[in-house]
Amino acid sequence: MDRNQALLRHFLAAIAYRTAKGLRDAPAGFEAFHAGHESRTPRELVRHMSGVINYAIGIVGEPRGVLVDCPTYPAEVERFFALLREMADRILEKCGIADADAERLLQGPLSDAMSHAGQLALLRRLSGSPIAPEDFYEAAIHPSRLGLDQAAPNSPDQDWPEAPDDWIPPGA
Repeated sequence: MDRNQALLRHFLAAIAYRTAKGLRDAPAGFEAFHAGHESRTPRELVRHMSGVINYAIGIVGEPRGVLVDCPTYPAEVERFFALLREMADRILEKCGIADADAERLLQGPLSDAMSHAGQLALLRRLSGSPIAPEDFYEAAIHPSRLGLDQAAPNSPDQDWPEAPDDWIPPGA
């Protein structure tokens, strides 16, 4: 595996980690939360993220068609993580990825998906169910973990002034 393949696969794992953090333990009905001003709901964001990763798979391999909506929100979430795994596999199958191609994947579809992972975290906060902050530099991100089941935070913030009343600081 060359360096570009390793970095792209690591970035996919970072997308998986941050997306899972935004979706994990979300309250019932979160998928339909609407912040207003014609913003996407969490379900619509995950659907869009699936489309973005599907597009990226087509760049690395054969062009692909547009995805149809999944019948349920859990199915949409599972499809997103399945597409991340497929993208990681396609990257491994490709013999060497040129620097320019890796850069364009990062600046385009993969950065787009990461931006939307951040939007999911913001929607959690706006919906009244914020997620705890952590130092992502210390996060246990690994290319073998591309699903909803991610490692616990290695370095969660001890101080979270806007934490919900029932939040317990790490190690307390």
